[in-house]
Amino acid sequence: MRPIDRSRARAWIGRRFGGDAELGDRIGRRVVHALGAGALLYYLVPSPLFGVILRQEILLAALAVVLAIEGVRHATRFSLPFLRPYEERRVAGFAFYAIALATVLLLFPRPVAAAVTLGTAIVDPVSGELRGHLPRLYPGVPLALYAGLALVGLTAVGGWPLLPSLGLAGVGAVLAVAAEAPKFYWLDDDLTMTFVPAVALLGLAVGIFRLGG
Repeated sequence: MRPIDRSRARAWIGRRFGGDAELGDRIGRRVVHALGAGALLYYLVPSPLFGVILRQEILLAALAVVLAIEGVRHATRFSLPFLRPYEERRVAGFAFYAIALATVLLLFPRPVAAAVTLGTAIVDPVSGELRGHLPRLYPGVPLALYAGLALVGLTAVGGWPLLPSLGLAGVGAVLAVAAEAPKFYWLDDDLTMTFVPAVALLGLAVGIFRLGG
């Protein structure tokens, strides 16, 4: 299969914002990443849908489609827009991201899943922009932003009380920003930034709220 001309799509987006293909590449990645927050619509899907399909099955089917696309990409050497060069020969960030989102939605309590989904979706692209262009605001802004988003997830979406959620949101922010900073070739920060705070928040919540007790 012949690779698509990624530079054309990147350049078109970049020109719309007064820049070049590199800017278009960044914008495309950031927007797609932020759309991950829409995964929380999972909780609004009736289960079973139409009296037949469980929402868990819908989520797993969506994950299977993403992984199938990734498998076809490697098998055919098909090039997708907005991928970083090093992702051409390894599992792409979007596949890691899909695995992370599906896992927390399926296996973690709603407050924890909502907190880390919102945090990863918004704060990861913000952190990338600040490190590259406004380093004085890093990590302060990402920490504050993650804490605020996590608080919304824990309280407004998950229904946990405000006071303990404030502390949990702060812990989640520190762990998420710390987990996002290191860069590994074979492990994407979308995975670590989601799982590390999720596991920690769940462990703390078990003690605080006696989950499952």
